[in-house]
Amino acid sequence: MLKAAEECSPEREGYKETKIGLLPTGWDVVSLEEITDPSAPIRYGVVQIGPDTPGGVPIVPIKHIRRIGDVVLHRASPKIEGQYKGSRVQGGDVLLSVKGTIGEVGVVPDGFEGNIAREIARIRPKPCCDAQFLSLQIQAPQTQRRIDNLVVGSTRLEFSIHAVRDFMVALPPLPEQRKIAEILRTWDEALEKLTALRALNIRRRVWFRTHLFTGKVRLPGFTGEWREVRLSEVLHEHGSKSTGAEEVYSVSVHKGLVNQVEHLGRSFSAANTDHYNRVLPGDIVYTKSPTGDFPLGIIKQSKIDREVIVSPLYGVFTPQTYALGVILDALFESPLAARNYLHPLVQKGAKNTIAVTNSQFLEGKLRLPMDPAEQAAIADIVNASHAECAGIDAEIEALTRQKRGLMQKLLTGEWRVATAEATEVAQ
Repeated sequence: MLKAAEECSPEREGYKETKIGLLPTGWDVVSLEEITDPSAPIRYGVVQIGPDTPGGVPIVPIKHIRRIGDVVLHRASPKIEGQYKGSRVQGGDVLLSVKGTIGEVGVVPDGFEGNIAREIARIRPKPCCDAQFLSLQIQAPQTQRRIDNLVVGSTRLEFSIHAVRDFMVALPPLPEQRKIAEILRTWDEALEKLTALRALNIRRRVWFRTHLFTGKVRLPGFTGEWREVRLSEVLHEHGSKSTGAEEVYSVSVHKGLVNQVEHLGRSFSAANTDHYNRVLPGDIVYTKSPTGDFPLGIIKQSKIDREVIVSPLYGVFTPQTYALGVILDALFESPLAARNYLHPLVQKGAKNTIAVTNSQFLEGKLRLPMDPAEQAAIADIVNASHAECAGIDAEIEALTRQKRGLMQKLLTGEWRVATAEATEVAQ
């Protein structure tokens, strides 16, 4: 049960002004060193991990700080057992990244024993401090802002060990800590389930590419021809140019065609866009620039419901049917599929640009369904999968915002929680 607090002010009854802001009476402000088990002082981890060693000591790298125990960790020589015994971790320890990506937090699960990389500090809480609560308190936006103010360094950022030890956090009574952690854990569980659903959706789309898009698995009721065709047989370069009325768009790996100003913050187009290529709804657009996992460029279908324009460096093609464009878009969202198609066709130019003409792009071959009805049926499945994923993403975003808002209220004491101990006292 949550109890909303009044407007915050130094004079508010039941609250006090502290070094880190207004907190409820009964909450303490303590340094991390004060709530650390004195038998295991705050320490950084292994200086040099070294090569993988079968049967060696598990090492938690910074990239796995939130997923300890869920992944196969690096294993280093057993010699580390002696050399870095002081920074060994166990269940219930709170880990904090202190170099590079600073402020990431994780809690070591029960039963795990190992060591940590040098970019991580270990905090072993005393019995008066709940590890999950401390992790949440450090993750809170207001806490992260204070950490950012203490980071030092120009090229290599660091949250020094002395700053970690002296860092102040708000600490309510232990029953309240546990109740807050329990409430926020509910949101975490919901987010974990949605993230797992999203992963399943993506795995299903991988199956589509290897089975449904190749004709290995046919939809019930369809027996039409599948054959290997050049893209020039199913794509047409219409060559339309800007009329001056269209908005300038770019192509994003994850979002497809996006408005330059909305996506990038400003337009990168030339002053005169008369020579820009016009993109019709459903057109296939091929970029010719290396982008992340797509070193040979990316291929996307325009899902925009109006005509837009793109750089003249992009190839623009109208598919034989809109549904066929949906299939090609879904196929080429795979970096491997895009590379397998493009690699035989392209050569890199002098400035790492991809030297391939639009006509060369159309020379590659793919095995595709020729029946428009089967194309449409496959496209419906693809669109349903994308819609499902978009819905999951929206839920994840909404829950993440809710959790962030709850953290702001609960971890500052602005909203209080009822605990079993408090109820017993009241009775």
